[in-house]
Amino acid sequence: MLFLSTFLLSHFELFGLKQVVWRLFGWALPAPQFHTPLLYRHVRHPIYLSFLLVFWSTPVMSAGHLLFALATTGYILVAIQLEERDLIAMFGDQYRRYREQVAMLFPMPGRKLGAGRDGRAVAAERGLL
Repeated sequence: MLFLSTFLLSHFELFGLKQVVWRLFGWALPAPQFHTPLLYRHVRHPIYLSFLLVFWSTPVMSAGHLLFALATTGYILVAIQLEERDLIAMFGDQYRRYREQVAMLFPMPGRKLGAGRDGRAVAAERGLL
């Protein structure tokens, strides 16, 4: 799930390789585009979810591993808040709508991209309220 998630976003851009190559050749980087491929339609942060699954999936939970899992979970939850702040600054209302419609880490039954808006939100967008 981790590798799939990185390739869905652009594995090489995620790790900065694309930016290095483009700058090396003097090409202008294209503006970022918001998209929600495959896993991103069910959870907003499948990469973080993958790490959490790895950290918490253990046949024997020692005290040291528990401390590690708790610390990395806290770190990831803080990172999500910071990342989402940046994504809102970059994509604005488009990301806000996505955030309303898609669960942060764990897929929610019945929640699908495009299905999370009520009639009042649609009416307000159309200027009817």
